[in-house]
Amino acid sequence: MPLADIQARISAACDAAGRNTQDVELIAVSKVQPLDRVQAILDEGHRIFGENKVQEAAGKWPAFREQYDDIILHLIGPLQTNKARQAMELAQAIHTVDRPKLANTLARLAQETGACPDLFVQINTGEEPQKSGVLPQEADAFIADVRALNLPLVGLMCIPPVEEEPALHFALLAKIAERNGLRGLSMGMSGDFETAIALGATHIRVGSAIFGERVYD
Repeated sequence: MPLADIQARISAACDAAGRNTQDVELIAVSKVQPLDRVQAILDEGHRIFGENKVQEAAGKWPAFREQYDDIILHLIGPLQTNKARQAMELAQAIHTVDRPKLANTLARLAQETGACPDLFVQINTGEEPQKSGVLPQEADAFIADVRALNLPLVGLMCIPPVEEEPALHFALLAKIAERNGLRGLSMGMSGDFETAIALGATHIRVGSAIFGERVYD
């Protein structure tokens, strides 16, 4: 689907929800996408992208940044602590802070370097054992711990279970964010971003609807 069509759908969803389109950031998720597809979206003027893996991001974005100095990169996949330094050098936002060890590593590196990307705490709203994220009942305490580390926490992120109604999970994430005074809500993907916008999403992560189906080796 052309980027312009996605932008039109975002605008319509914002209008329906009585929201300003400037309050919703479209992250074009370029993981496992051929470079020519990414180049095409850059040529259309889009500059906000998302990657799952630090290694893939490192192999892709430095070269693009030689052409475009205004690219904003979000890391939206699970982050290993041994990749934290590289992640902080590459990205302007990390959406998957999900455990004390990672938060402490980010805090140490932030103190060492004097800089840190914007951070989102990932909440496992579906309480799925195979999925990363803080359990909802543990969210408030973990958010407080992250704040105590003086990290730039801006919001929360979730990935709803594929077989469940996403609106229930988006509403839960919004409730946790509201009671903790957090504005950022990273939620909604290609199949449900309009629902996410209706429930307050500030960052939507759209991949296949923009780029087409992913190409895996």
